Amino acid sequence: MSELQHMVEGVVAILTEAVRDYSPVVFANSLGAEDMVLTDIINRHELDIAMFSLDTGRLPQETYDLMQTVRTHYRIPLRIYFPKVEQIEAYVAQNGVNGFYESVALRKRCCHIRKVEPLRRALHGKRAWITGIRREQAATRSNLAMAAYDMEHQMQKFNPLLEWSNAQVWQYIKQNDVPYNKLHDRFYPSIGCAPCTRAVTPGEDIRAGRWWWETPENKECGLHVGKVVPIKKV
Repeated sequence: MSELQHMVEGVVAILTEAVRDYSPVVFANSLGAEDMVLTDIINRHELDIAMFSLDTGRLPQETYDLMQTVRTHYRIPLRIYFPKVEQIEAYVAQNGVNGFYESVALRKRCCHIRKVEPLRRALHGKRAWITGIRREQAATRSNLAMAAYDMEHQMQKFNPLLEWSNAQVWQYIKQNDVPYNKLHDRFYPSIGCAPCTRAVTPGEDIRAGRWWWETPENKECGLHVGKVVPIKKV
């Protein structure tokens, strides 16, 4: 068995136990490379895990193209959640359409409206959620656990790709012909909203293109910063 096959089996085991012990389970699909690996694994092994994405209203066209491809390529329906229009209108009226460049606080407020609040609606009624985050992605993710109790959302949280390397993610994508965001081919290793994402240069950190005007310790949108308590199970 190859190392990658061993890693995949580990992911399947985590997802299978999550479904067995914490159903209903939902997968928060950001449509990044890691999440496309999980999309393929969940679909390939016919796991009973629902899937959703957050449309912030400011995603790159390439992300919308991939969103449509996922809809036609995989059997699992991809539900899309949008921010509340009245909150967007109020934010823009007070701060301008690109007010998030002016301060960390305004950027985080924009992320809260466009991502955090819709996430809460998407997770409502579920007992566990799955993410594609990896430890090496950012300094803010170095202390995460593979499985933990999410105090913020009062449910179990699983990060089955936590110990995967970037090379392993792309090895899986290439070996299994997994669709992915074409911005990755243009040196966008981490993709969020269009105004807050740029390409990186060789040698830069993979998250350098996200909120590049901020310091690394601030580079989270609020989706994965709530208090979690590691659990031994899984």
